[in-house]
Amino acid sequence: MTNPLKRPAPTALLLAGASLLFLAVALSAAPVAPPPAASSPAPSAPPDGLRFALSFPASLEPSPLDGRLLLLLSTDGSAEPRFQVGDGPNTQLVFGIDVEGLAPGRDAVVDAAAFGYPLRSLAALPAGDYYVQGLLHRYETFRRSDGHVVKLPMDRGEGQRWNAAPGNLLSAPRKVRLDPRSAEPVRVVLDREIPPVAAPEDTKYIRHERIESKLLTEFWGRPMHLGACLLLPEGFDEHPEARYPLVVFHGHFPRTVEGFRETPPDPGLKPDYSARFRLEGYNRIEQEYAHELYKTWTGPGFPRVIVMEIQHANPYYDDSYAVNSANLGPYGDAIVRELIPYIEKKYRGLGAGWARSLYGGSTGGWEALAAQVFYPDEFNGCYAACPDPIDFRAYTVVDIYSHRNAYYVDSRWKRTPRPALRNWLGEVSATLEETNHRELALGTNSRSGDQWDIWQAVFGPVGPDGYPKPIWDKLSGEIDRDVAAHWRENYDLRHILERDWKTLGPKLEGKIHIYCGDMDNYYLNNAVYLMEDFLESADGPPYEGEVDYGDRAEHCWNGDHERPNAVSRLRYHQMYIPRIAERILKTAPAGADIRSWRY
Repeated sequence: MTNPLKRPAPTALLLAGASLLFLAVALSAAPVAPPPAASSPAPSAPPDGLRFALSFPASLEPSPLDGRLLLLLSTDGSAEPRFQVGDGPNTQLVFGIDVEGLAPGRDAVVDAAAFGYPLRSLAALPAGDYYVQGLLHRYETFRRSDGHVVKLPMDRGEGQRWNAAPGNLLSAPRKVRLDPRSAEPVRVVLDREIPPVAAPEDTKYIRHERIESKLLTEFWGRPMHLGACLLLPEGFDEHPEARYPLVVFHGHFPRTVEGFRETPPDPGLKPDYSARFRLEGYNRIEQEYAHELYKTWTGPGFPRVIVMEIQHANPYYDDSYAVNSANLGPYGDAIVRELIPYIEKKYRGLGAGWARSLYGGSTGGWEALAAQVFYPDEFNGCYAACPDPIDFRAYTVVDIYSHRNAYYVDSRWKRTPRPALRNWLGEVSATLEETNHRELALGTNSRSGDQWDIWQAVFGPVGPDGYPKPIWDKLSGEIDRDVAAHWRENYDLRHILERDWKTLGPKLEGKIHIYCGDMDNYYLNNAVYLMEDFLESADGPPYEGEVDYGDRAEHCWNGDHERPNAVSRLRYHQMYIPRIAERILKTAPAGADIRSWRY
């Protein structure tokens, strides 16, 4: 799930955290009603309807390009339209088409047939003044080892963000009077290119590493890399004899180690407003706690460990979910068998499972738990905050095994939409159909680079065309039972634990810790309840861990009952590392090095 800890959120996720979960209970045994008329394909463009002719000049790019061509319209001139598309009520408009071999100087037409969000078609656009912008999200061709040839947008250092990806072509926004009755096309020239992202610099405490993964390169048929952002312990250079535990902080794409500041807050910082937390001056609060982490990290008594954040952006998302996947390749093995040994060797890690731990929130919470489950001997505990769905009977508000439609409650006579986003009061700001249709406008074949698409890319089988086989029809919401069965056996963490507890249980005793707010914006608490039910009643060794909930707490509550989310999300290291160190000392095997790093 998109993680407010890490991922820069263009507009949508800053809208006060959003999603109400109706527990989708079938209201009748009768067949589900046909998909609503709104789910039918967009109408063909009338010959004299509103249309846009988008092109790019040969002086900017001399070669034909593949990609997703986006037309962005906004009535709000406060920001570029490309930064105003989101799930909340303030979203602006996007319409998209796929292009292959689009030559420079040649027009690509976006008209009423183009799929749009939140308006399905340009045919529904009222006349008026709009800010108009075009953007081409580039794809490249991959020839994978499974024999499939696919066209996808490779990450280019930005963390898989279509509106900020280096190399993407775009036009400057301009204000235009649009009339749906106009016979003349509106011309949009993409004459700009998003520049590369500058590499972060190393410091005394923060280092950056990047390796080519042999496993991933073989799968994708081109060089693929893994990166790591490291927070080194105080005294690392002064204690060359010390060897350290490794803590993996899972989450979304990190450009560098964030939330660590050696200097006090900037006194000239202009206060901003956090809509999500309803706080003035939240940017200053972030700087205050980043400096507090520095003082705690370098002060006496804090455990000396290495913290690693992983860069594993890929052609589908800003990270891989840290597991092996039919569509993404063997990211789990690449991280555990290639990246971690490299980091531990270079930075004097202890290099053993008893000295490694995991934590993270949201996507990172799911990854922390999944890595512990799939590699039980390689890690000595996970702290999973607000994890993405860990039981697919509560895939947010959908039971993929029993529900027939993801977008509407199963019923013969009613069409009750399932919600996607809520706030702590239960106020809904988007439905599942809306969030999925936004992704569909941004990219077909799971290529939006966003949440629902990456879940089906990670969890799903490969379709006949080489792209992920959808868990449900993106247009209508009809669920595919065969795909659901694949998800269950391979990635439903509660099901896997229950199925394999006889062998997994003894290896996981005391290692599982899960935290979630009971008003999580994405209803992730529902799956946590189901996981807790199993863990508390597991037949065999007790799990001896912890599952805890925050009263009226939104995404991403992490177990802190003393501070609000706005603050506790800035204190992951201080919360979990002391607990990790305590467990390492308690469970270290005889003869293990528990002294060199305790200075």
